[in-house]
Amino acid sequence: MDLAGVAPAETLVPSTTDEVADILRDTTGTLMAVGSGTKVGWAAPPASCDLMLRMTGLDRVVDHQPGDLVVVAEAGVRLSALQKQLAQHNQMLALDPPEDGATLGGIVGANASGPRRLRFGTVRDLLIGVTVVLADGTTARSGGKVVKNVAGYDLGKLYTGAHGSLGVVVSTTWRLHPLPPARGAVVVRVADAAQAGRFEALLSRSTLTPTAVELRWDGAAGELVVLFESIAASVDAQSDAAIALLGTGERVDTPPPWFGERPRGGIVLRLAYVPHALPDVLTALPDGSSGTASACTGVAYVSVPSDTDLAALRTTIAPHDGSAVVVEAPDELRDRIDHWGPVPDSFGLMKRVKDQFDPGRRLSPGRLLGGL
Repeated sequence: MDLAGVAPAETLVPSTTDEVADILRDTTGTLMAVGSGTKVGWAAPPASCDLMLRMTGLDRVVDHQPGDLVVVAEAGVRLSALQKQLAQHNQMLALDPPEDGATLGGIVGANASGPRRLRFGTVRDLLIGVTVVLADGTTARSGGKVVKNVAGYDLGKLYTGAHGSLGVVVSTTWRLHPLPPARGAVVVRVADAAQAGRFEALLSRSTLTPTAVELRWDGAAGELVVLFESIAASVDAQSDAAIALLGTGERVDTPPPWFGERPRGGIVLRLAYVPHALPDVLTALPDGSSGTASACTGVAYVSVPSDTDLAALRTTIAPHDGSAVVVEAPDELRDRIDHWGPVPDSFGLMKRVKDQFDPGRRLSPGRLLGGL
């Protein structure tokens, strides 16, 4: 496996935390940890990689306490495998990124989530404990096996979205939820960006409690899916109420096949913005764009043409607290496009954190914003 176009000189597959610690303690070159590799494009390519750690060898579910709705699992555990095990106890980890084979460590590193983020939150909300190996081989732990734990620094939030640049995540502890007994959805055709914005506003201001509100957008029109997961009576009542609220819609038992998927081809961007700016963001997209948006959370994944002026797009959506991060790009563009966009005022703090955790700049060098 190459790492966004960079071929590692050596690959190791550790199977214990101690092995990871020994490797980092004994290695002086640059290093990058990956799981199944489904999201290696979700940041800038590394400046170099002497050693790649494949974390798939750490694949054990260490502890599951059904009564406490908590599970401890190593970084190489695949989310799909964990969900199957949890389902035997009528439970789930309420994260649903669509990447097939995604591991827990990779999900944390990329801060990956899916449609359920509207109701259950993201990685930062569900991750209650983490064990990491620092650049010098020291093992650090934060959080615990209870949902409320405030002792020490919250390393879980720091490592979420860090793409392995501050240390290697080896174990994760998660808050779980019961599996919903019933589900149903309302599907609505969306004529234009203005109507998409009106539907988003109506749903956000209502007393309905959908699990997800997802919009598929083809550049001029789209389709909205409002998903409800609860007891059957609640699903029925809320579905009917959503149709009455929006003035249109069709009830379905299962969301359409595109639900929760990310677009492919061209340059794929992760857009973030204030939710009420949805119509402005859709209008700002260049011709030929398409994708999906979690309409009530202000997150979208869109494919834009390879010749898109990313700087201009970022400038246009910036007044809406908007950002556009590259998560996929053609090979010929990957090394010469700006993956992250403008450096924020907090960049100085980011550099100090990097210097504290990885003073030698050996871990995933150059992957983060500003070349960190």
